[in-house]
Amino acid sequence: MIRSILISNRGEIAARIIKTANKMNISSVAVYSDADKAASFLQKADETVCIGGNTPLESYLDSAKIIAAAVSHGCDAIHPGYGFLAENSVFVEQCREAGLIFIGPDAESIRLMGDKERARQTAQEFGLPTVPGSGIVKTPEEIRTVCDHLGYPVLLKASAGGGGIGMRKVDNAESLAQAFSETTDRAEVAFGDRRVYVEKYLEEPHHIEIQILRDKHGGLLTFYERECSVQRRYQKVIEESPSTSVNPELRQQLRDAAGMLIEGIGYINAATVEFIVDREHKFYFLEANTRLQVEHPVTEAITGLDLVELQIRIASGEKLSLDESTLPIKRWALEARIYAEDPHRFYPSPGMITVYREPDGEKVRVDSGYSTRGMLTPYYDPLIAKLITWGNDRDEAICHILQALDNYQIEGIKTNIPFLQEAIASPLFRAGGYDTHFVEKLRAN
Repeated sequence: MIRSILISNRGEIAARIIKTANKMNISSVAVYSDADKAASFLQKADETVCIGGNTPLESYLDSAKIIAAAVSHGCDAIHPGYGFLAENSVFVEQCREAGLIFIGPDAESIRLMGDKERARQTAQEFGLPTVPGSGIVKTPEEIRTVCDHLGYPVLLKASAGGGGIGMRKVDNAESLAQAFSETTDRAEVAFGDRRVYVEKYLEEPHHIEIQILRDKHGGLLTFYERECSVQRRYQKVIEESPSTSVNPELRQQLRDAAGMLIEGIGYINAATVEFIVDREHKFYFLEANTRLQVEHPVTEAITGLDLVELQIRIASGEKLSLDESTLPIKRWALEARIYAEDPHRFYPSPGMITVYREPDGEKVRVDSGYSTRGMLTPYYDPLIAKLITWGNDRDEAICHILQALDNYQIEGIKTNIPFLQEAIASPLFRAGGYDTHFVEKLRAN
């Protein structure tokens, strides 16, 4: 069993991983940038290491600093969380060369799946349907030819990215050049990789994903779907499981397709296979995330399992103790992401949190990276916390999350809590079956 883990991340996900490490009696080492020197997640770790800098490139994307910190503190393993270096195959190889276990897949799996365009090609090889699109496009002239062929609207997508970062909808040829320039620039800042590709934009789609775990002995678990269609700027804001738009037949088809892909490439550890489902219940492979997802607590809430613990056990060489016939699915769960942002325009709202009080309750969970006097800097994603509730059915889970949002108190900065309250209480959300245009439809009403 792994004895000591360095967490190469920050905020709520660092605190989340540390919590499981503590439960498993595993020592935790947290790294932090100059901007995060007073961050609350540091108080939860057994040891902390300053790696300096403020921007991601100077800190959480600096693999040499992170590996040096792990080696100097005698760590066995590194958990990357999500974002930053979590889907960087070179980092995985550097960990192996330094004698460190990377809690995640091997480098080749990340090369296959972590690169979004290569993932599309691999999925096609295993018979998964994909959205019409292109390979990597490098010049404005090349992308214009591709988009003219596909027809507008299209999506520009960062090949090395995920989580909605580096995605841009383009409605016409006139806005294409600027969109291409801005998308490649943002991809370089977020992932150190300017490559982008193009997909045809589908109307009224549902964003559905399947969580998967696979061990080194061939054991495979595919979980019930997560509905991730409430998005702003192509980033998820509210997730739930199961989905009101997925029937049992489609659920099995999605789980089978995701499992076939993961087994086919020999993937080990946690992954999420994401799909777009159209109004006729036809599904298309979107991407595969070779890491823990932000919304993994939704799956934990409906099963009672600890996915981080299972990640660690798989990385330690253990077999999964469950199979799909014994997988517990006994609840309905929701997650709302609490962001430091204007609730109307969704612009980030950096600053100091002067008051921070979390809700509590029997069926309430909060994964947070901040506390009172915490500073939201402009250097990182403005995610403050994730609020998760569950119930025996959807109505109960909704009731709990609305009550919890009412009891959440954050002052000193703007947050999206008013938007979350409006969205979840709306007839559109209550009715279920919503698609990725939820926010626009809500605002239109």
